[in-house]
Amino acid sequence: MTDPARIYTAALIVIGDEILSGRTHDKNIAQIASWLQVQGIRLVEVRVVADIEEQIVGAVNALRPANDYLFTTGGIGPTHDDITVDAVATALGVDVVIHPEARTILERYYADKGGLNEGRLRMARVPAGAELIPNRMSGAPGIRLGNIFLMAGVPHITAGMLDALTGELEGGAPLLAETVGCWVAESEVADLLRTVERAHEACQIGSYPFFREGRVGANFVIRSTDAGDLDSCMHTLCDGLSAAGYDFTPGGI
Repeated sequence: MTDPARIYTAALIVIGDEILSGRTHDKNIAQIASWLQVQGIRLVEVRVVADIEEQIVGAVNALRPANDYLFTTGGIGPTHDDITVDAVATALGVDVVIHPEARTILERYYADKGGLNEGRLRMARVPAGAELIPNRMSGAPGIRLGNIFLMAGVPHITAGMLDALTGELEGGAPLLAETVGCWVAESEVADLLRTVERAHEACQIGSYPFFREGRVGANFVIRSTDAGDLDSCMHTLCDGLSAAGYDFTPGGI
């Protein structure tokens, strides 16, 4: 069900020492943000935390009540440092249990891969009361409990879990966007951007400067849930840039 008048929000906790150390470059933030936008949900905060239970618990307790949805990535695998399930269970005050359906899925998946050992069985552990998020990539399911979604850290597995959730979450109107690129220092058009945004209350304009080919420029991204307001804001900005004598490119540079 969709309520276009309401803004639905989500937060993301990226869990893993390997992210904080720089050994692994996170790719999940962008794909989760893009997927949420299509569902009519805005990603409003991301926290990266270490594989430390107290830090995960603190992040869950801070972000879950403040948002419609909370996603986590990482820490639901078979090794001793995969502690996301334990931390979320602690945050919610519930036990950790073996989910019977998850166990069956893993037994089937590993039947010709050496069977289900103690490490692999860890991936059937869930906070009590949780449901499963299907995972067609590697067998081990994601976990859904209330408004919390525990997902894999491996990006292509996360993508499959997101696909399984498509259309399952309540959201508002999708956030639409248009981009205008211009060879100008953003400081030169700051007043214009401010004036155009104030004249279109349903729109937000973000400015993203760059330096290419020895030249300074910026892409201006206009966002709105209303297509008409977005189109009006786009035209007003382009008219303003043209009147000031700047070269610009709809669609961005």
